[in-house]
Amino acid sequence: MQAERQSEELNRSTAFDNKLRPTDFDGFVGQEKVRDRLMLAVEAAKARGESLDHVLFSGPPGLGKTTLSYILGEAMGVNVKTTSGPVITKPGDLAGLLTSLESGDIVFIDEIHRMAKTVEEYLYSAMEDYAIDIMIDQGPNARSVRLELPRFTLVGATTRIGLIAAPLRARFGLVNRLDYYEPKDLAEIVSRSAAKLGVDIDAEGALEIARRSRGTPRIANNLLRRVRDYAQIRADNFITGPVATQSLGLLEIDPHGLDDMDRRILETICVKFGGGPVGLSTIAVSVGEEADTVEEAYEPFLIMEGYLERTPKGRVATPLAYERLGLSK
Repeated sequence: MQAERQSEELNRSTAFDNKLRPTDFDGFVGQEKVRDRLMLAVEAAKARGESLDHVLFSGPPGLGKTTLSYILGEAMGVNVKTTSGPVITKPGDLAGLLTSLESGDIVFIDEIHRMAKTVEEYLYSAMEDYAIDIMIDQGPNARSVRLELPRFTLVGATTRIGLIAAPLRARFGLVNRLDYYEPKDLAEIVSRSAAKLGVDIDAEGALEIARRSRGTPRIANNLLRRVRDYAQIRADNFITGPVATQSLGLLEIDPHGLDDMDRRILETICVKFGGGPVGLSTIAVSVGEEADTVEEAYEPFLIMEGYLERTPKGRVATPLAYERLGLSK
């Protein structure tokens, strides 16, 4: 099936990331409340000899939704099959994926909100009744075939939970939102990742990378790789605070985690449009980026840190934005 082939390609593309992923709850740093709820659910399901209830993870990208799905599979002792919403384009793709499962297996669907509505509706009976009805032929010869499925666990991940239809959302027994990480948790993640990569790093170096990682483990690990390159060539493969500062300076990431595009967005609002309000599409054209990218990839961090406000009339820069840019309002 096309969906299965594309799922295999997705798995290969994430192989390097998987090297840095923790494999159990003990190794997973941060998100304590979510982790505790999942550990309790796993323990209860195993005690009853049942499959885990369906799980939905929401939150910004890079916070550990995929990692937690693999940890759930490891904790339950079952296989995890990974795919994504846009890959499953027709009911046959979904049927091929679900009928290949063994009892208790986990199906992880990333970006589940992007799944086609016609396919999404087939999930309703699959999640509740562990069966799926497929239409064969058309017109007078059309008939419905019911396929029985093994009991499985669907784990969905989304960055935009509001786009998931209410009937689908209601079928998830465990709904968890992941939040941005504190620097101390990110510093621990950076230290653990450095050990897996065979790079020496001190506490100051790990914390410096953590501070500039926008509260996101994926960004922290990406920055660690770049700092590792710098340390390998210029610092005897040892990351200290000054080494991290120098290498991240080359990447134009300031001590507050603002990168070049963040500063361009803020400068556009503050300088070109007098601090706002200004519309999203106008900002996007001014910085040469897609409006969706500005809204989903950059704005959440700028708003969370207090640099930007959304108002009914448009985006408005805060006094803190002027301060960070060294401008007077």
